[in-house]
Amino acid sequence: MKILMIGDVVGKPGRRVLKDSLPGLHEQHQPDLTIVNAENAAGGFGVTASVLDELLGNPQIDVLTSGNHIWDKPEALQLIDGEPRLLRPHNYPEGTPGQGWVVVRASNGIEVGVLNIMGAVFMHPALDCPFRCANQVLNNKLKDLGVVVVDFHAEATSEKMAMGWYLDGRVSVVVGTHTHVATADERILPDGTAYLSDLGMTGCYNSILGMKKEKVLNRFLRRVPERLEPATGPSMLCGAIIDVDESSGRSRSIDRVTIKEK
Repeated sequence: MKILMIGDVVGKPGRRVLKDSLPGLHEQHQPDLTIVNAENAAGGFGVTASVLDELLGNPQIDVLTSGNHIWDKPEALQLIDGEPRLLRPHNYPEGTPGQGWVVVRASNGIEVGVLNIMGAVFMHPALDCPFRCANQVLNNKLKDLGVVVVDFHAEATSEKMAMGWYLDGRVSVVVGTHTHVATADERILPDGTAYLSDLGMTGCYNSILGMKKEKVLNRFLRRVPERLEPATGPSMLCGAIIDVDESSGRSRSIDRVTIKEK
């Protein structure tokens, strides 16, 4: 089976290139499941009801993952309990709205576990240990599934690599999100887990991580607060397509996907 994973969608430009690119990606790769990180989808920060409806109203999107920006829009606290396909990192404390994992049926009929976790290194807020959290949910909620995919939303490449090795052979896929910069280290680990340190960003590429350059430069040069805004103009989609042997749960291949608007 094939799984398409899309990196952090930033604002309206990211949603536009996502919508425009999905039909071609589905025609070319024929994915059975599509997972999109949507934590920056509403104005660059969090999700709103209208953005959630837009994304999950697209029949080519199956699950939305997130990260540290999931609560940037106050309405997310209510939205997330009503939509199991919108995930927040699982290592938030017990009692936090929403959940960090879901089981979905792919188009080929296979049940797939999707797990969203957030890193601890250089990340805010500080959450429960991501390694122990992953271990706990894999030994309980997702233990009977042959195919499990992990979106590890983290800053430090070392922590992401450590998670890949920690889960090698226990899950089908570990990919990183959060940095908005795609890495070129895709590989299949020895026990069959597909790994990539970061999927990259889906948003405006004449920008700084999807945001207006001037706003970010002011922060660095003047050291004053500056409200960031998504950049406008041509955008790019970054992600990966993973081929998984559903009978064993081992991945056969992982390939990066990049589409640039002109």
